[in-house]
Amino acid sequence: MGEPTPTMLTAISMSAIATNGVVPAGGSYYMISRSLGPEFGGAVGLCFYLGTTFAGAMYILGTIEILLAYLFPAMAIFKAEDASGEAAAMLNNMRVYGTCVLTCMATVVFVGVKYVNKFALVFLGCVILSILAIYAGVIKSAFDPPNFPICLLGNRTLSRHGFDVCAKLAWEGNETVTTQLWGLFCSSRFLNATCDEYFTQNNVTEIQGIPGAASGLIKENLWSSYLSKGVIVERRGMSSMDLADGAPVDMDLPYVFSDMTSYFTLLVGIYFPSVTGIMAGSNRSGDLRDAQKSIPTGTILAIATTSAVYISSVILFGACIEGVVLRDKFGEAVNGNLVVGTLAWPSPWVIVIGSFFSTCGAGLQSLTGAPRLLQAISRDGIVPFLQVFGHGKANGEPTWALLLTACICEIGILIASLDEVAPILSMFFLMCYMFVNLACAVQTLLRTPNWRPRFRYYHWTLSFLGMSLCLALMFICSWYYALVAMLIAGLIYKYIEYRGAEKEWGDGIRGLSLSAARYALLRLEEGPPHTKNWRPQLLVLVRVDQDQNVVHPQLLSLTSQLKAGKGLTIVGSVLEGTFLDNHPQAQRAEESIRRLMEAEKVKGFCQVVISSNLRDGVSHLIQSGGLGGLQHNTVLVGWPRNWRQKEDHQTWRNFIELVRETTAGHLALLVTKNLSMFPGNPERFSEGSIDVWWIVHDGGMLMLLPFLLRHHKVWRKCKMRIFTVAQMDDNSIQMKKDLTTFLYHLRITAEVEVVEMHESDISAYTYEKTLVMEQRSQILKQMHLTKNEREREIQSITDESRGSIRRKNPANTRLRLNVPEETAGDSEEKPEEEVQLIHDQSAPSCPSSSPSPGEEPEGEGEADPEKVHLTWTKDKSVAEKNKGPSPVSSEGIKDFFSMKPEWENLNQSNVRRMHTAVRLNEVIVKKSRDAKLVLLNMPGPPRNRNGDENYMEFLEVLTEHLDRVMLVRGGGREVITIYS
Repeated sequence: MGEPTPTMLTAISMSAIATNGVVPAGGSYYMISRSLGPEFGGAVGLCFYLGTTFAGAMYILGTIEILLAYLFPAMAIFKAEDASGEAAAMLNNMRVYGTCVLTCMATVVFVGVKYVNKFALVFLGCVILSILAIYAGVIKSAFDPPNFPICLLGNRTLSRHGFDVCAKLAWEGNETVTTQLWGLFCSSRFLNATCDEYFTQNNVTEIQGIPGAASGLIKENLWSSYLSKGVIVERRGMSSMDLADGAPVDMDLPYVFSDMTSYFTLLVGIYFPSVTGIMAGSNRSGDLRDAQKSIPTGTILAIATTSAVYISSVILFGACIEGVVLRDKFGEAVNGNLVVGTLAWPSPWVIVIGSFFSTCGAGLQSLTGAPRLLQAISRDGIVPFLQVFGHGKANGEPTWALLLTACICEIGILIASLDEVAPILSMFFLMCYMFVNLACAVQTLLRTPNWRPRFRYYHWTLSFLGMSLCLALMFICSWYYALVAMLIAGLIYKYIEYRGAEKEWGDGIRGLSLSAARYALLRLEEGPPHTKNWRPQLLVLVRVDQDQNVVHPQLLSLTSQLKAGKGLTIVGSVLEGTFLDNHPQAQRAEESIRRLMEAEKVKGFCQVVISSNLRDGVSHLIQSGGLGGLQHNTVLVGWPRNWRQKEDHQTWRNFIELVRETTAGHLALLVTKNLSMFPGNPERFSEGSIDVWWIVHDGGMLMLLPFLLRHHKVWRKCKMRIFTVAQMDDNSIQMKKDLTTFLYHLRITAEVEVVEMHESDISAYTYEKTLVMEQRSQILKQMHLTKNEREREIQSITDESRGSIRRKNPANTRLRLNVPEETAGDSEEKPEEEVQLIHDQSAPSCPSSSPSPGEEPEGEGEADPEKVHLTWTKDKSVAEKNKGPSPVSSEGIKDFFSMKPEWENLNQSNVRRMHTAVRLNEVIVKKSRDAKLVLLNMPGPPRNRNGDENYMEFLEVLTEHLDRVMLVRGGGREVITIYS
């Protein structure tokens, strides 16, 4: 008898929740939804509603069974031709009469709940009289057992329907004649007839079915005796002559057969609905005068009382009634007589009438509570298509909900079989109880300030135990029904979540989310993410107009395509002015951005900053965006289109300062040019390519972006092409082969093409420097080698690089050999430097080196850590060539590889004649004119701000005649690894 345990634990949890505030209509649904959120509340509430509705059907079926089996058997419409058809005929009668009783009960509920309450007192009185009659009959049976004979053939129980005398032969005068029982087992009524073998070998005996409480029968009935379907009900402890050959039993013989296979879990599922009435009071919480006082007291006392009655009844029945009678489901052994009624005193009719009115009252309570539960769910509006059932009569009676409840209840009546309906009820009720316990446990563990229940006798361990027992009972009763119930609840949950339940009730799930977020943020503070976990965490800078609408929504479309709902996305904007004056505009801007984010399916956060000027506002966003370890590592911004216009000069100055600040903060930067031509989310590219111009190795950012974009359906059919630049004396075939192998290890599919250009047109970095040296150094970092091991590995890289360079360009061997040596030498002073060669900041200019010809000295406080790999001016390139193989110092070599573009020496009229920009642009346009997107390395800005405008002009020339361009500048921390 474990069922009272979870119900009592549930009642304790429910009492705590009910006394933590006002409980209006809805009862258990209200408690769960306000504690666990609208999704859980709606899912569990609807399941509990279905369970309550089917419970009403079960109670009505019980009423009809008592009516036809005991009160008025002659009312049966369908008659059975033989014993095997009795069950089917009873089910058909229950369907017909059940529909009629349902109609009458629904009419009573429709008239008004006050009439149901009046009937409830009558029903309660009948139930109390029935219970008292049973206890009185048990006491009487101890010294005066009732006469209740049953007939046994051997140890097999016989059905009384076909005979009257429990004997094979009878005496009529001086003559021995056969009985009706003889005729059922033999071919004729004559003594020489052929009879059933078991009938011939065993005697017929008659025993008392109710020997009384003093008989000691409880010792036999204490142990289980489960039967399979179609097995004869036999009395244990009686001897019989069994058939030797194990011949099958003729089902037409008058035995009492088991109509179903019984086992513990099945009986639990059938019995459990009898203890599911604990929610009857809470379902009508809206009609209670003081729900906070009535629900705990009434529920706990009701459970204690009913549990005592149930347990004592089971024990007393086992002590008074024979086991074969208890297992005779339809009372065939006693010719349909009510066994419990026979035990009752002073008359069996007390039990019959009490049971009839009890089931009627339970059915009315279900039909009263279920519509109110549905009405509460409908009025909350979390399930849109159910809102019509929230309406009712002027006094609040749920008319439409009652109509739906009656229709669903009719489905249960048409099923008719109580054994089929009961497991469904158990699943829905147990699920409701489980979530009530979960709600109490969550609220207790979170210790929210609002959790202050007046009911003090609760603990989260009790709630957790009750939840565990309910879950276990679900699978004990019927694992497949449990899975079906969970599937139904899950579908309802996802539907409510999909429709977007716009309710905020301060539920515990939100509190759990906050606790989990806090824990996760603290874990992120423990250290930086591993390179394998690196992905762009975007800070998207957008501009809003005077109406606080986003000027370029395509930027958010690109964000959605790049992120695909993964990682962190912060959409930021800046408003000029003061916080006191512009706070309403900031709120409107946030709402506008959130609407656009929702439309573009960008999952992230919005942050609008008010500052005295745009420059400072953007700086504040870059510095303060994110929280703790959850911060952005990449900034996405649009190219200032009208930067050449005089009235818009501050825009490009702000842009260059943005580039400088992202570099100082080690943040990656993505700049989109021709943003209006970028595709929206509804668009699809059926063909085309994403071209990556890998001029400077930046740790893999250029490789990663196309890979992420191609996960989105807009770019899915675009192929990826990678262009790398080689000098005329490089081994282009070997470069292509090595780069293809490198991409293979990165698990990236792309076409590789090597573009040969003169040394004056491309980066000063050699092929070994950008491909071999940097990738091997990154591998060293991932292998976590010691300092000595790294030095030995660096030396092997150096030797390999020397040999490769000698083979390619013997004339310049002396110049180039010093490059890896300098790198290796630096590693002695800075052990981590050799693993950062892939970063732009890894080789700062030597402070002692003198400025190159034509280059102005560095400004104070502006020691730039960057190394721009391209030599933009032709004069410098020619000067470096003319130096020939003369020996140079290590400082000179380092200065050669950290040359800065001489933006400040270029005047406005000569910008478009810059050899490098024009030459690179010609090659890029020739190869990638038809590409859907072109990704380029973005060089750093000049140290001296006098060359800012020339820097903008250079970028403009570099990207001319290209439809969609994304300039990419690595932050020095992003690396794509070849390891899984």
